[in-house]
Amino acid sequence: MKNNIQDKTKLVNSVFSKVYKKYDLMNDVMSLGIHRIWKDKYISWLNPSPNSNLIDVASGTGDIAKLFSNYINHSAKITCVEPNNEMFEEGKKNLKKYKNIEWIKAAAEVLPIKDNSFDYYTISYGIRNVSDINKALKEAYRVLKTGGRFMCLEFSKIDNEALNFLYKQYSKIIPLAGKYIVGSSKPYDYLVESIDSFYNQKQLCDLMIKNGFSNVEYRNLSNGISAIHSGWKI
Repeated sequence: MKNNIQDKTKLVNSVFSKVYKKYDLMNDVMSLGIHRIWKDKYISWLNPSPNSNLIDVASGTGDIAKLFSNYINHSAKITCVEPNNEMFEEGKKNLKKYKNIEWIKAAAEVLPIKDNSFDYYTISYGIRNVSDINKALKEAYRVLKTGGRFMCLEFSKIDNEALNFLYKQYSKIIPLAGKYIVGSSKPYDYLVESIDSFYNQKQLCDLMIKNGFSNVEYRNLSNGISAIHSGWKI
């Protein structure tokens, strides 16, 4: 088990070290720009309060932290957490003008954060990549204040048979696009495989409940291509 966790950590790290420079471009290409609409819906459902604080885990290039900050006119204190060296530096560079955002290099499973510190915890297209999802959820619960909210945006399972068939066919093209744009198909082979093997909506809800969260629910985006999961620390 320990070797499997180490292997996944190394694999995910190598994937992001290859794609960081063109990560946002590939997201636009793969989703035809729809990921931006999904992320807007994500922040809209979260509906953060002014003068709150957020921990955004697996921050990548910082797009969720930026949306969150803009939504409440930069009145929030935001901590971005990213484990990959290259993505960490790219995110810091992208958001260097945001004085209310700090960056910490750490994994979701071991956050160097005090208990009961944040009003909101977000993780966008990152929970699928953690080496131990139960540890990551336990950490999310720990660092949230009582009354705090956990929100996860992730690829999920399509609830329409015809659309699912078309999506499977489209997925075969993604590694080819990755090879052309990024220079390697391997990161996108991993992407397709990791989406296919990840939990469905109900299973992820069950894991959240198992790790302490209450009032757990989800909303599908584009018939379940992605889904938003929400839970509270009560």
